[in-house]
Amino acid sequence: MRANGRPLTTTSPTAVRNLGILAHVDAGKTTITERILFATGAIHKRGEVHHGTTVTDYDPQERDRGITIFAAAVSCTWAGHHVNLIDTPGHVDFSDEVERSLRVLDGAVAVFDAVAGVEPQSETVWRQADRHGVPRIAFVNKLDRAGADLDTAVASIRRRLGVVPLVVQLPIGREDAFTGVVDLVTMRSLRWTAGSADFESGPVPEPLREEAGRRRRLLEETVAELHAGALEEFCAESALRDGTLARALRELTLRGDGVVVLCGSAYRNRGIEPLLDAVVAYLPAPADMPPVRGMADGSEQERAPDPAEPFAALAFKVTATPTGRLTHLRIYAGTLRKGGTVLDAATGRTERVGRILRVQADRHEDREEAVAGDIVAVIGLKSARAGTTLCAPGAPVVLEPPTVAEPVVSVAVEAGQNADTGRLASALARLAEEDPSLVVRSDPETGQTVLSGLGELHLEVAVEKIRRSHGVEVVVGRPQVSYRETVVRGVTGLVHRHVKQDGGAGQFAHVVLDVEQLEEPVFEFRSTVVGGRVPQEYARAVEAGCRDALAAGPLGGYPVTGLRVTLTDGATHSKDSSEMAFRAAGRFGLREALRLSTMELLEPIAEVTVNVPEDAVGSVLGDLAARRGRVSGQAAESGTAVITAAVPLAELFGYASRLRGRTQGRGVFTTRPAGLAPVPASVAGALPGR
Repeated sequence: MRANGRPLTTTSPTAVRNLGILAHVDAGKTTITERILFATGAIHKRGEVHHGTTVTDYDPQERDRGITIFAAAVSCTWAGHHVNLIDTPGHVDFSDEVERSLRVLDGAVAVFDAVAGVEPQSETVWRQADRHGVPRIAFVNKLDRAGADLDTAVASIRRRLGVVPLVVQLPIGREDAFTGVVDLVTMRSLRWTAGSADFESGPVPEPLREEAGRRRRLLEETVAELHAGALEEFCAESALRDGTLARALRELTLRGDGVVVLCGSAYRNRGIEPLLDAVVAYLPAPADMPPVRGMADGSEQERAPDPAEPFAALAFKVTATPTGRLTHLRIYAGTLRKGGTVLDAATGRTERVGRILRVQADRHEDREEAVAGDIVAVIGLKSARAGTTLCAPGAPVVLEPPTVAEPVVSVAVEAGQNADTGRLASALARLAEEDPSLVVRSDPETGQTVLSGLGELHLEVAVEKIRRSHGVEVVVGRPQVSYRETVVRGVTGLVHRHVKQDGGAGQFAHVVLDVEQLEEPVFEFRSTVVGGRVPQEYARAVEAGCRDALAAGPLGGYPVTGLRVTLTDGATHSKDSSEMAFRAAGRFGLREALRLSTMELLEPIAEVTVNVPEDAVGSVLGDLAARRGRVSGQAAESGTAVITAAVPLAELFGYASRLRGRTQGRGVFTTRPAGLAPVPASVAGALPGR
């Protein structure tokens, strides 16, 4: 049989699941999303990634490259619940898409390859979900592959992620012979028909009864150790009833004390229906989430996930479509109606909502209203950006926006023809609006337009989008990494007086600054001035001036980070002091302090994981050493060597083609950000200023 989801007449916050699909690239996220849409009846023909026919990989570049680039939202219904699902990218260059999605999701399905286990980007997105407190369940995919093993993958989850896996299924068959699973909660088997999405439920097969019983017992013991209610029943009856076990699994998932693990093969349509059942059973509804918190009039306010509350929503994605500017919203409280008026909390402007759309990747369905817990898109908003709070005009509130990753790679771009210069500027502005992790600036020294992003592929995709969507031919310079400057040894008691008198009201500000090193790549400011010698509003102006000075350091004009500035003393003038004067004093005072400090240049480092044939290990290690790489690990897995190294990002340009050449096309690698590190003096001397 195959379940078919029918449209719901209501989307109560208790009957909604907002979840994301998270994983390393090529773990099967998009295929799982496609099979979910098919299993729920949202689509009637299954697409394939390698054919470029999936619903969520609808962008031409995604279909050409065979990877997910842009987070795509789809929706379906299952077991009386409405499921809003976001298929997220797995490539590190598009991790900001994952970050913005996690900010508005209530739960997630983390997908792992049954052969590779936890891969580098799997760990990265898992940590992102940790930061947002998003409950997760795990799905071990590709059990039909040669070398696939559920227990090995689960051990990898426990070791690499530091969580307690709660395995609720036992595979029936191995590798090519994988045909179904035993549900350890209900102690029933599910078998899928070869070449079909139909499945049959029945008793546990006789050869697996002993193993299924042993694993059910292990699951009960693990749950009892973590859950007080389950422990009480386990001690009294030496076992857990099915209902008790299911309730305990849900509560442990919501608390983050354990991770329910399921398995299957999405490509062969095996394991999708139990995964959907687990989503409904274990992941939270919007009504299960605590009230969202925001700021209003300087104080914290809460909005409960209730359609009757004052409206509050967060814009997390903006896209340009042929039908207009599409703003994707997560509604946290209240009700949004077509034609209604909302307040843009960032600008203070009110805007009218022209249309409300239920999003199905690149297809849309009109709706008259949306309520708390919904994820929808609207047309008609002119100024909203990703991270903008939209609220009821009579009840303003500002919600915390998603964090935006700092760009690490830059290229100079210019129009191929002078006549296209204006169109290029417009296209770049549109790109930066849709993707906040892309930054466009003009180099003050060269006059070039510089596009910065999170990696080579990120910039390559952005430039190709300009060519395809805007019809502008773009000339691109060689990629450059974003260096930083930091303080190694600061200064104490630096005195700076800003005095300016040129007729009329003058400017006067006197500040005394201490500058010291911080281990973290952040900027901190504090004031220890007592006795009102520098009023609080002037101290804030000094901080603003210091932040201005961080834009260009003394070594090469790169941004400065990793320091603390303390305002220790100062003086004011009864007439000539102002916030503008103290901001100037902070800016010029910190610039002087940085020139007197001992500074150091930092460069972004990437953790690189390289999978190569064992006969190519020596060549690959030599190449990594030549790129200033520091090898941190090496292991052998089924005739393949896995090398982990920390490599300066500047040395990785062109590495893909070099690796293919050294391994006859058999080597692959993945990267993820690993922070900043000092640039060796021999390298720093050859770097041009910004």
